[in-house]
Amino acid sequence: MSKLILLNKPYGVICQFSPSPPHQCLADYVPVKDVYPAGRLDTDSEGLLLLTDDGRLQHRITDPGAQKWKTYWAQVEGAPDDARLQPLRHGVDLGDFVTRPAAVAIIEEPANLWPRNPPIRHRAHIPTHWLEIRIHEGKNRQVRRMTAKVGFPTLRLIRAAIGDDWTLEGLAPGQWREVPATTSGRR
Repeated sequence: MSKLILLNKPYGVICQFSPSPPHQCLADYVPVKDVYPAGRLDTDSEGLLLLTDDGRLQHRITDPGAQKWKTYWAQVEGAPDDARLQPLRHGVDLGDFVTRPAAVAIIEEPANLWPRNPPIRHRAHIPTHWLEIRIHEGKNRQVRRMTAKVGFPTLRLIRAAIGDDWTLEGLAPGQWREVPATTSGRR
């Protein structure tokens, strides 16, 4: 039977099981042998990371052709409005590629959000706002690059869900749980 593990990856943890000081690694949180990340999160991003021991399931999760939404909460610097976010909804030219259209909404700070350690920088005269960004891709630092391109640098980035079935719900930073590998993770 295949294993599928949902982990709430804390800030500063690298997405590998091998130690890499000064950062913590996945082995510091998940004491399960022979599972590997299905996708990655940057060291300075937090949130949902899926781990599996099944190569075919890993491919189904990460294959861009599968069109699984990846939902992110991004705390951005500045005060975005709907018009300034439109480019994200149409695709943004990042120089090395043009993103696929994203679903983007201005949201309130997510409920039950944990404090980040270390905290984000705070500037008294520059407001911050939260966005929910849903993408099908997941290229290197894509969400951060997208928000910066439209003038709203990301200060904090949390992946909240992959597909409809895999979410952070009920997981504090560093916590994990195993779920049935038959869960679809559909769009």
